[in-house]
Amino acid sequence: MHLTDEEQRLLDGEGGPARRAAMQLLVRYGTVLGAERLVDTNNVAGGGVASLPNRRDVVADPMDMDATFALLSLDSDETFEIPPVKANTFKLIEGMDPRHWQIQGVSERTKAIVERSQSFCGKLGISKCNTCTPYQVGNVPVFGEHCAWMESSAVIYINSVLGARTNCEGAQSTGAASLVGKIPYWRLHTPEGRRATHHVRVEHRIDDMMDWGLLGYWLGETLDDAIPVLTGDLGPGELRKLKHFGAAAATSGGIEMYHLVGRTPEAPTLDAALGGRPAREELVFTDAQRREAYANLNSATEPTVDFIMLGCPHNSLEQVRLIVRLLEGRKVHADTALWIFTPGALRDVADRQGYTEILQKAGAMLMSDTCPALGRVKPEGARVAATDSCKQAHYLPATLGLQTHFGTVEDCVESAIAGRWVGRLR
Repeated sequence: MHLTDEEQRLLDGEGGPARRAAMQLLVRYGTVLGAERLVDTNNVAGGGVASLPNRRDVVADPMDMDATFALLSLDSDETFEIPPVKANTFKLIEGMDPRHWQIQGVSERTKAIVERSQSFCGKLGISKCNTCTPYQVGNVPVFGEHCAWMESSAVIYINSVLGARTNCEGAQSTGAASLVGKIPYWRLHTPEGRRATHHVRVEHRIDDMMDWGLLGYWLGETLDDAIPVLTGDLGPGELRKLKHFGAAAATSGGIEMYHLVGRTPEAPTLDAALGGRPAREELVFTDAQRREAYANLNSATEPTVDFIMLGCPHNSLEQVRLIVRLLEGRKVHADTALWIFTPGALRDVADRQGYTEILQKAGAMLMSDTCPALGRVKPEGARVAATDSCKQAHYLPATLGLQTHFGTVEDCVESAIAGRWVGRLR
């Protein structure tokens, strides 16, 4: 790998032991990937320091944040102080909601670890947005900007909808990138690596959120980590729908980018999206594929629903408003918990709008900073869940052992009121 003079100095230790460890990691990582060089980045979205329950158990003392960052974000057993970040860095999703941690069943020890992690991130200069959707709360990279982002649903969104450039990074590569402002230049950072590989013709009208999700889920199952370009009967794709669509495609497979002809910035035409090359394969999405994806997402055999989760990826304010309208003046069933997730910054706005109070009166909870699948949080005794999220429907059976129903947000709200699943594929 070719290094600039600045990069070589960092590798030699000129910037201190933590930045040296960061460069060592990025050089190893880039070499394995076949990257010939690094590229500058000033936009990192990562884990900060691990406080999620599925990661902190591997460290000797999760309250020692310098050692935790060194091990989990730099792959180093050395002991050294972590300096402030060099790149503009955003903290992704956390392990609990700071307002409702007790309702989520979070222990005092976990709460203490999360709070220590948050304080440590602040000291390093990491912005604590605590959401899987940084683009909803101020981090909106521009077209062509080189980024280093974790979180599959965020990666596919900024690559496809905004035209920013990032591969799906991990805790180590984003941790290292935050300290030195570098990331390996390969695949989706390169123009040729962003070209579509497969052409998908959509022959069943895609309009509502659920159908965008089902299309994405089928794409991921079918294409794994390819880059599809889509044409055909696609209705309007607002932020919330494309957020839902991309999250589903990145969950069932490894899709990190897609093109919609005439809509996404790198696909003015089908030929442009393909880079002048023929597609490796042409596929068709019809109602049969839609029904297959719906069946794959509905694992529950019991009609009773005791937990309903809305907001994965985290809900926009528009989505919260819709739920408020569906619930206002009504009551959630006494045996059912309805949890709605949104970024903390948007929950603050929802508080001022009066949305939080309306939801509370209906028996629902507006939460932030985490989600059931990543935070491992759920109502005590919950066995059967329902969600409008393909991602949560995919993960909840494995991560929390929940039977899961999948449907529209309207299906989920009506089921919350009835205490049983009332959704169906229309």
